[in-house]
Amino acid sequence: MKKIKELYAEYKDFIMEVIHFGIVGVLNTLIGWVIMAGLYNLAHFNYWLASGISYFVGSVYSYYMNSRLTFKVENKDKWLPWRFAVNIIVCYAVAFGIAKPTVRYLLASQPVMIVENVAMLLGMCLFIVMNFFGQKLFVFRKKGIRSAGKVDAE
Repeated sequence: MKKIKELYAEYKDFIMEVIHFGIVGVLNTLIGWVIMAGLYNLAHFNYWLASGISYFVGSVYSYYMNSRLTFKVENKDKWLPWRFAVNIIVCYAVAFGIAKPTVRYLLASQPVMIVENVAMLLGMCLFIVMNFFGQKLFVFRKKGIRSAGKVDAE
């Protein structure tokens, strides 16, 4: 059985990516939640518009910080921003698309405002997990490695 030190040494890069992603994510989530809650609860935007605007703003911040701090991208190719955008859109649509009907089902007797606020919170949680793996495996993947685990010829 491996010791904790050995496990840490073996998975240090991944652990540091998770920590950095978490730091960026906490700041991004706080900013996003303030925007989303303000647009939904104060400006009375609908669920999709409030969450969509907050995720657009957060995505710009996330792209910049995660490319530099978390995944340390040095050689940017022309497709990087496009892969990032596709990842964000897919993660957002899936996470928030799952969250709203799930919470609506679980909290059917609650007022719409409570249901949609809880759905936005659940959507954020689902998004965070999906987005990390999407960015790691699809957006900021290491050069020369395909997601199937095979090394590309360079």
